[in-house]
Amino acid sequence: MSFRVRLTLVAAAAVAVAIAVASVVIYFVVRSQLRAPVDTALRERAATISHLHFPIRLFETGKPGQFFADLPGPQFGEAAGIVQLAKNTGQVARQTDLTLPITDRVRAVGGGTRAPFFSDVHVAGTHFRVYTVQLSNEGWALQVARPLTEVDRSLSRIKTWLIGVTLGGIGIAAALGLLVSRAALAPVRRLTRATEKVTETGDLSERIDAHGADELSRLAGSFNAMLGALEDSTRKQRQLVADASHELRTPLTSLRTNIEVLVGERKLPAGERERLLTDVVEQLGEMTTLIAELIELARAEQQPDEPEDVRLDLVAADAVERARRNRPGVTFTTDLEESLVHGVPVNIERAVANLLDNAAKFTPPGGAVEVGVRGGAVTVRDHGPGIDEEDLPYVFDRFYRARSARGRPGSGLGLAIVRQVAEAHGGEVRAERADGGGTRMTLRLDGRTSPVEADEDEGAGS
Repeated sequence: MSFRVRLTLVAAAAVAVAIAVASVVIYFVVRSQLRAPVDTALRERAATISHLHFPIRLFETGKPGQFFADLPGPQFGEAAGIVQLAKNTGQVARQTDLTLPITDRVRAVGGGTRAPFFSDVHVAGTHFRVYTVQLSNEGWALQVARPLTEVDRSLSRIKTWLIGVTLGGIGIAAALGLLVSRAALAPVRRLTRATEKVTETGDLSERIDAHGADELSRLAGSFNAMLGALEDSTRKQRQLVADASHELRTPLTSLRTNIEVLVGERKLPAGERERLLTDVVEQLGEMTTLIAELIELARAEQQPDEPEDVRLDLVAADAVERARRNRPGVTFTTDLEESLVHGVPVNIERAVANLLDNAAKFTPPGGAVEVGVRGGAVTVRDHGPGIDEEDLPYVFDRFYRARSARGRPGSGLGLAIVRQVAEAHGGEVRAERADGGGTRMTLRLDGRTSPVEADEDEGAGS
């Protein structure tokens, strides 16, 4: 059973229950209103008979304990009824040949131990409304009955109408529910068609028209966002594979050539053999670095680690200490202020280390690299040759190598990892030519003002 059919059935069932309950309530309200005049008339007639003088004349019927009573009949225009007397000792005095049932409750009313009451009885196939009340202190109970034929006929017609209205309402509710469900589920059908198309064709560029702010429109918007994210992720994966294949082809070809020469039968001069072995080692090192950075790039995209509060100034200080050990010919100066950011520590450490490594690589021996941290941002400035204006927009692209850097070691992935970490943390990274030469790179994360900075700001405003 489809969701549309279930929704229609649920709507029809809800309307059916509502109409049925309303019909039952209406029926009993009308029934009460139609019976109210009958009950009032029975009370009035019983009151009229109760004011007669006693004893009432009784006539033998020929049956033990049963008498005919000289009681007043209905007034002009009143419905024909039954007036009957019942004594708590079992004697019955009636006005007509019709006899009303005598129960223990009726005798108890005659004896004065029960209150007057109304009841419904059937006598000779006729439905009567009966009012029973004590008539005298002699143990007599007065029963005044009036037929409900007209009332029952009216209630039967009303019942028929209510059943018809209920069935018609259910039919209309089912039809309207079908139309409403069809209109309401239109975005779901579009979503289903889009999903099936993506499944069949693998085309992640498929989108759904989403208008409005209701739940289904938001669902369509979320689906479009998911497709966009999948499309972007797939594009990046394909680009990464293509770039990696391209970058690995050259060192692999060179490595294979050198190894073939080394294992060949041709005798090589001692100096040439040593040069080839050195090239092989260097090429293996470059490939190891490239593969490691490819793995790091893919791992950073997945971000399996949970983010936490990170002291950016402490991360930078640790990275500077490692850079000093690895680059003893470069001087690192720092200006680190307490700064708290929220992110994945290992990724932030990797990004800062890559900035320092890149700056040290382009700094001449004896040169300096300036490192600063403030307000959720890390600034690294080198005093190297700087980056050409035409290369600045592309330095953070994967495998991009500026012309001035193509003769230097590196995979072209270090700065791409920095940008990836910045974007994953809601920040950015930018490169610019520094005054006096060199390059300044700024990594800005989604930082929060540190307690020290907050105190300084409050003090300045006081």
